[in-house]
Amino acid sequence: MSILSTLTRLVKDPPPDHAFEISEAGISYAQGTRTGFEAFEPETITVTPSADNILRPERVSDMIQHIAPPLQGKKRRPAALILPDYAARVTVLDFDSFPTVPAEQLSLVKFRIKKTIPFDIESAAVSYYVQPAHGKKVEVLAVTMAFEIVARYEALFRAAGFHPGEVTTSSLAALNLYRGEGVAVIAKLSGRVLTVTVISGATIKLFRCVMLEGPDDDEILSVLYPTFAYVEDELATPVRKLILCGFKHGAPQGLKCDVEPMHSRLGTPGEFNAGLLGYLETVVN
Repeated sequence: MSILSTLTRLVKDPPPDHAFEISEAGISYAQGTRTGFEAFEPETITVTPSADNILRPERVSDMIQHIAPPLQGKKRRPAALILPDYAARVTVLDFDSFPTVPAEQLSLVKFRIKKTIPFDIESAAVSYYVQPAHGKKVEVLAVTMAFEIVARYEALFRAAGFHPGEVTTSSLAALNLYRGEGVAVIAKLSGRVLTVTVISGATIKLFRCVMLEGPDDDEILSVLYPTFAYVEDELATPVRKLILCGFKHGAPQGLKCDVEPMHSRLGTPGEFNAGLLGYLETVVN
C-alpha cells in the first residue's frame, strides 16, 4: 500500500536529491540515501496549527545551511519538506454523494471542515483525496494547514537555495512504511505529540493528532482505548494489530492486542525521522 504517493503525488521524475523532516527536536535529512539528524536548541520551534511555529528563524536557517551548504551560481535545488503532524489538521470526511467537478469538490470539503479547524479556512492550504470506495458512502481525506505556517517553513528553505515543491506531513509520509492488510492501528509518538491512524486495507478510517502533557502510559492509553472502541463499533472487528513508532520505552502496559514496531528498509523509524523514511520508501529503489 502506498497512501502517500496516491494522496500527495509527491513522487516526480526525477525525485529531489534532498528531503527534510522538521520537528520541535530538530531536522532529519536525506541526501540520496544518506540520512542524518541535527538537534535544535530548546524553543527554536514550537508546533501549533494556529500560529507561526518558528521562534528562532536564524537558528533554523543556520542549521539548514550547515546540513546542505548553498551552491554558488546554481539554480534552486528541489527538495521534499515534511512538516510536523500537529501543524496541520487531517480529517476523514464521509459523503452520501460527492461532486465530480474539482472546484465543487474543494468547496464542499472546505464547507465541511471550516468549523473544525483553529484558523480561517480562506487563509489555509487545503488538499484532499477521494479514497477507494467501500459501500455507498464516499470517504475523503482532507489535509489543511494555515498558509502563514506553510509559507514560513518554505521561506527558510528558499533562503537556503531550495525549492520545496513537495510538502506533506510526517504521519502521512510514514504510512508508506506500513505494508499490512486488514485493519490496523498505527500510533506514532514525536515528542509530546501522539498521532493515531486507523487503516483498513488501503483506506484511512480515522486520524487523530493530540498534544500530550507527559506523555505517560495513562495519557497514551486514554487516546488508544477510544480508538479501539471506534474500530469495534464502526468496523465490526477488534483491534488485533497495533504498530508503534517513536515509543522509546516500549508499548504502554495493559494492551490486549499484538504490538509490533514500525519497520523501514532504510533505517529505524523513530520519533523524528519516520516521515523522512516513509518518503524515501517511495523514491529509493
